[in-house]
Amino acid sequence: MLLPCEVGVKTVLPAVKALMARTIVEKHGMKEKQAAEILGLSQSAVSRYVTKGRGNIITLENVPEVGQLIDKMTTFLIFEPHKKKEILELFCATCETIRKKGLMCQLCKEKMNKNWAESCTFCNST
Repeated sequence: MLLPCEVGVKTVLPAVKALMARTIVEKHGMKEKQAAEILGLSQSAVSRYVTKGRGNIITLENVPEVGQLIDKMTTFLIFEPHKKKEILELFCATCETIRKKGLMCQLCKEKMNKNWAESCTFCNST
């Protein structure tokens, strides 16, 4: 049994990290090395996220609600990194928003057992 959260870890999490990296570099004008330090990643990982060579299985750029959460999260990470609880809550809210909007349902259907996926209502029930 493959759980929706497992699909999320493999698809949504990299997409969120990619959007965070791009936001830090492009919106806040920071260098990839600085973004890497903030996100706890290597500079090469940030480079792959920024150039869309990684974290592009699901597209989140055109989802305003996700963008707002990413903006808040990156602002906390840059200016108030000690607010770990708030950052984690925003991360969870981002994932929940992605699920509620049905953005990962197709990915789940592709990766889960067919019988399980066809009757899954997890994302619609949160």
